Amino acid sequence: QVQLVESGGGLVQAGGSLRLSCAASGRTFSTYAMGWFRQAPGKEREFVAAMKWSETSTNYADSVKGRFTISRDNTKNTVYLQMNSLKPEDTAVYYCAARWISTSTHSYDYSYWGQGTQVTVSS
Repeated sequence: QVQLVESGGGLVQAGGSLRLSCAASGRTFSTYAMGWFRQAPGKEREFVAAMKWSETSTNYADSVKGRFTISRDNTKNTVYLQMNSLKPEDTAVYYCAARWISTSTHSYDYSYWGQGTQVTVSS
């Protein structure tokens, strides 16, 4: 079993920054890929960013490329999402997710999910 706990959400003005954290526990994570997704009210869950634990390669949704950065601290089993230049359309519940080996942009490929953290960007 894998447990994921997100933190770091909140209310921020447009143009501001937030850093989300996802603490993982329960297994050895060197073979897991980690992803961030978000879901706004009335919309489907969408891919934001992903990376493997054991590699530095990352991928991002076009809507956040250049503004968001996914990173990890293997000593803490924690994945981060640094969000800069935030826009009102970034408002959503952000979820951390894990799947075995490869990254994916599809939420249905991920086996483990956190509870989500709310990010609200005011204009």
